[in-house]
Amino acid sequence: MQGLNSLFQNLGISKVRLAKYLGVSRQMVYNYLELDDINKWPKEKKLLLYKLLDINDADDVKNINISTDYIMAVEGRLNQGVKNASDVESYLDLKGLDKDSQKLLPDIIDLLKDRLKDEEKGKENFYAFTYLYHMLQSMDNVPEIKYVFGYFSKTMGFTNPEEYVFDEDKQYIFEGILYTALSLYNNGGASRAKLKESHKRWIKEIEVKKEELQSRTQQLNTIKVQALAELGYTELNTSNAEEVFEKMAEIESRKV
Repeated sequence: MQGLNSLFQNLGISKVRLAKYLGVSRQMVYNYLELDDINKWPKEKKLLLYKLLDINDADDVKNINISTDYIMAVEGRLNQGVKNASDVESYLDLKGLDKDSQKLLPDIIDLLKDRLKDEEKGKENFYAFTYLYHMLQSMDNVPEIKYVFGYFSKTMGFTNPEEYVFDEDKQYIFEGILYTALSLYNNGGASRAKLKESHKRWIKEIEVKKEELQSRTQQLNTIKVQALAELGYTELNTSNAEEVFEKMAEIESRKV
C-alpha cells in the first residue's frame, strides 16, 4: 500500500480529509492503509476509493498520471464526498456529542452496515446485532453487560487488560469468572450432557421472571383502572397523568 500512501501525498490529500470522505475515523484510515491489499478493505470503502481516484481496480493505482487536471478532478470528487459525509453526520445528529463520541458513532454504523451487507453472513449478523441491540437496551439495569464488552475488548488486544473504567472490584471478579468459564468451554471441559440440568435451571429462572413481570403488569393495570374510577376519569392522558399516578401510588400504599 506504499504506492497508495505516496499517491495521497502527491495529490495533497490528508488522512483527515480522506477519513471524512470515507465516513470513518482517521485511525480507521491508518488501519486501511496498513493492509497489504486494497481488496481487503470493506467493499463499500473500496468502491468509494475507486470512485475518488477514477479507477476500476487496485492495479490501476500504479498507472495513474498525476496532472493538474487529474488533481483538480480528484479534489472536486473529494469535496463532494466530504459534503455528503457532512450531510450524513447532520442526519445522525451528532450535535451534543463530544469529539470522541462523534468519531465513534459513524464508525459503529459503518461497521454494522458492512456486516449486514455481507452476502454470506448477513442473516447471521442480523441476529447477532439484534441481540447486541437488546444488550444495549438493558445495559443500565445489567452492569455485567459492560464487563462482557470490556473483557472481549481486552482479550482481543484493543484495551489494556489492567484498565478498569467501571467498578474495578466487580469488573475484576467478573473477568476472572468469565475467563474460567470460557477456558472450560474452549478446552473441552464442558458438554451438553454435563450442563443439561444447569441449562434447565437457567430457563426456569427466565420463565419465573417473565411470569413475575406479567403479574406485575396485570397488577398495575388493575390499579390504574381503580385510580381512574376513583378520580372519575375514563382514560389516562397527558393532562391527568400526574394525578392518576399519584392516585395509583396511594392505592398501592393502602395494601402495605
